[in-house]
Amino acid sequence: MTPVLQVRDITKRFPGVLANDHISFTLEKGEIHAFLGENGAGKSTLMNILYGLYSQDEGEIFINGQKVEIKEPRDAIGQGIGMVHQHFQLVAPLTVTENMILGSEVTYGPFLDRRKAAAQIRALSEQYGLHVEPNAVVGKLPVGVQQRVEILKMLYREADILILDEPTAVLTPQEADELFVVMRSLVGQGKSIIFITHKLKEVLAVADHITVLRAGKVVGTTTPEESDELQLAAMMVGREVTLTVAKGVSAVEGPVLQVKNLYALDDRFQEMLNGVSFEVCAGEILGVAGVQGNGQTELVEVITGLRQATNGQVLLLGQDVTNASPRVFTEAGTAHIPEDRQKDGLVLNYPILDNLVLNTYYLPPFAKGVLIDEEAIVENAQELVKTFDVRTPSIYLPAGKLSGGNQQKVIVARELSRPVKLLVAAQPTRGLDVGSIEFIHSEIIEMRDQGAAVLLVSAELDEIMALSDRIAVMFEGRMVETLDREEATRERLGLLMAGSEQNSIEKVA
Repeated sequence: MTPVLQVRDITKRFPGVLANDHISFTLEKGEIHAFLGENGAGKSTLMNILYGLYSQDEGEIFINGQKVEIKEPRDAIGQGIGMVHQHFQLVAPLTVTENMILGSEVTYGPFLDRRKAAAQIRALSEQYGLHVEPNAVVGKLPVGVQQRVEILKMLYREADILILDEPTAVLTPQEADELFVVMRSLVGQGKSIIFITHKLKEVLAVADHITVLRAGKVVGTTTPEESDELQLAAMMVGREVTLTVAKGVSAVEGPVLQVKNLYALDDRFQEMLNGVSFEVCAGEILGVAGVQGNGQTELVEVITGLRQATNGQVLLLGQDVTNASPRVFTEAGTAHIPEDRQKDGLVLNYPILDNLVLNTYYLPPFAKGVLIDEEAIVENAQELVKTFDVRTPSIYLPAGKLSGGNQQKVIVARELSRPVKLLVAAQPTRGLDVGSIEFIHSEIIEMRDQGAAVLLVSAELDEIMALSDRIAVMFEGRMVETLDREEATRERLGLLMAGSEQNSIEKVA
């Protein structure tokens, strides 16, 4: 049978970088073909070529045996290729229907026929098990539902080949499981999927074939039956990778961060934090577990100066810093790895060297009085890029041009390269490859062992359980329970995250 997609010797060069080096692969009809690779391995570049966002310098693309030229996304869509990007391409104030029909409007005479379009979308959502309300405003939908809208957009445009770029990077474990069910439903109905991810367990669970890229080249193609996590990790990184976190017993001292009866509103002015109280001590990692949307984002924003509390206190080393500015938190020794690296962690148009001093540019050695010391900033960038393995052709490259994982490395390098008393790490390894995760986990443990207090917020339960000394569970804006790591099982944490165990306790009481 002729493959639905054949890629032969695709090569793409950027100044100073060979992003794709004679890459070849095939995609069969009705299969999920996964691509693994480190950040900067060339996965996204390859997919952007297939979708017409880049043009290859060499190589050929065949669809159903016919050679095709894809010079822009319109060509890809015309050939039945659709792509869901890691950062969604949706217009938040518009409805699901309005987002779906952008560029392919359904009209009734001179008017948009929203009713007909909504009916088509509702039928598609039922056919593929992607339940979405056509008249809902996209900006008010949970992230997992927004992703369904992106997939439906492709199906609405009659895509047969679906490219999913890091589709679980912003999803909770429950939403990821729902996505895998949808993916299996899609291939069962004749669609073919290219699945890009860093998560080895996901690949082994859902893929039919797995292609591993390293430094822009194909290292090999295998199947879940022929490989395991350790083999895939070694193929990706080129060496053996430790998938378990090695950490000793913590030397806990006095409290660094104390949160007392904290209340705060979300962006819709609804109460999201409801009397949160906890403390984090020097020399320990407190992990915060919970299904995303239960107040974790707002909590981190309040204790880093990005959101105002409506009541309660935040104390840092005994000093009341409630509703202080981010600079006050930084100067008091707080490091912050934000949940949204592009919104809160970087200035995307600024070069890497400037992003590495965003919160210290006015301090020695980067400033002499009112003057910036450019030489010191350059030396700092060169050292940190090397130490934290930021893959870039130049420290002058805008941060927005880096892959998502390398953007995260820039933030981690900036935040962990200065004296830290409190590290607030929100989703610190989201979208990272196994080698980068191994490195960042070791850095977090090192911070703890040096006496810093670490507040770790993560949607990855495995990460929470591997790194934490104590685990607090958030549900509906409250800390429902805090457990020592030895007491915490996946089953108990899962019940607490869903509110089930807390509800049963309240009923008994």
